[in-house]
Amino acid sequence: MLIGHTGRQPEVRYTQSGAPVANFSLATSERYTSKTGERVDQTEWHKIVAWGKLAEICQEYVQKGTYLYVEGKLQTRSYDDRDGVKRYVTEIRAMEIGLLERKPGLESAGGEPPIDSLPPETGGGGDDEVPF
Repeated sequence: MLIGHTGRQPEVRYTQSGAPVANFSLATSERYTSKTGERVDQTEWHKIVAWGKLAEICQEYVQKGTYLYVEGKLQTRSYDDRDGVKRYVTEIRAMEIGLLERKPGLESAGGEPPIDSLPPETGGGGDDEVPF
């Protein structure tokens, strides 16, 4: 489970069979005080991949800077680069994504504003319902 901001607009492509796949980055931040009393902000970037209907939802509702809840699993895959060298990449395959809102002026002990509400399940529901 990750909570953070998107680094760019999701890029949606389609497989040869027509299945949509969305790729985007997500930044998660941690704020703490070091042993010397210095305030430290640390940001990690994650590659997110969403498939099927979830990819289409990302394309419609997610943009650069969107505050998101992402639940998924780690997935490592390999590919050959232009020079024929085998490369590996680890991504998070999103199983659930929810839009979150920040409450201005409120911060938790970790430095992040509290979550307004956790998202409902993205699966199920009718086609006319927004899944998050």
